[in-house]
Amino acid sequence: MSLLAITPPPPYYAVIFTSERTEGDQGYGSMSDHMVELASQQTGFLGFESARGADGLGITVSYWSTLEDIKAWKEQSNHQSAQAKGKSDWYSQYAVRISKVEKDYFFEV
Repeated sequence: MSLLAITPPPPYYAVIFTSERTEGDQGYGSMSDHMVELASQQTGFLGFESARGADGLGITVSYWSTLEDIKAWKEQSNHQSAQAKGKSDWYSQYAVRISKVEKDYFFEV
């Protein structure tokens, strides 16, 4: 199984979530798994890629069909609860950037 998301031909959208974690898990791991499962059930979800370094810096990129799909995900009630917990317990800082993917290409051995 590839660690790279399998996306359709462009255009589509990427939500880039860059974060710095606080110390300890505090339920983060299980909530993260739940959010991936929940997001994958949302209309317009195309996939995601995620990495976190030992220093706590993480980058998750989720791919979506439309800006409306992204907005619906941001407003989803369970996701909003996780966002609130992120602000209070899990992240010391984060940034969200939304980009339109107009071109992509891939390499595989």
